[in-house]
Amino acid sequence: MKIMKFGGTSVGSPQRMKALIDLINDGEPKIVVLSAMSGTTNALADISQALYQKDNEKAGTLIAGLEEKYKKVITELYSSENSLLKGKELISTHFDYLKSFTRDLFTINEERAVLAQGELISTALFQFLLEEKGIPSVLLAALNFMRLNENAEPDMTFISKNLKLELTKYPGSELFITQGYISRNDFGEIDNLKRGGSDYTATIV
Repeated sequence: MKIMKFGGTSVGSPQRMKALIDLINDGEPKIVVLSAMSGTTNALADISQALYQKDNEKAGTLIAGLEEKYKKVITELYSSENSLLKGKELISTHFDYLKSFTRDLFTINEERAVLAQGELISTALFQFLLEEKGIPSVLLAALNFMRLNENAEPDMTFISKNLKLELTKYPGSELFITQGYISRNDFGEIDNLKRGGSDYTATIV
């Protein structure tokens, strides 16, 4: 099985997402690892910084700005009403989640959860696009198999076992989409492989 990884620039616009289809839809079994859309992780880091500083008004403004960007992406990415609806629901869910942090305690654990949103959104949007185009594919949740050990290093035994388990759930499937960068730690909390982590994810997979 081939492993392909595409960074933020490659999924940085609706046009680039559409161009990816020709690169991956060749009938060869593969796992495609995607980063967040270009600029998203930096925006989420700025949101986190504002929340750490308890500047909830600034955080709210930054969240609203990023949400508007994604709403525009959806209108350019999809052509069917069903896909547009699914895209809107996805964005609403993720950004309601981000907004919830302006009303609650914010710690390092919450920051990691915030930073994970970029990859979760980009992979879901791309999966919806593949569905709209009638291309069979499976969205694999990296949080189900990517895990760090007590030393904050990838737990290769856990990853190998659980990635294989995830793949066996979809016999006959040949195209899998998953998130780079994000993982869980040894407590089961959302964590990440640090900046540049999507490359690391692809290498591990």
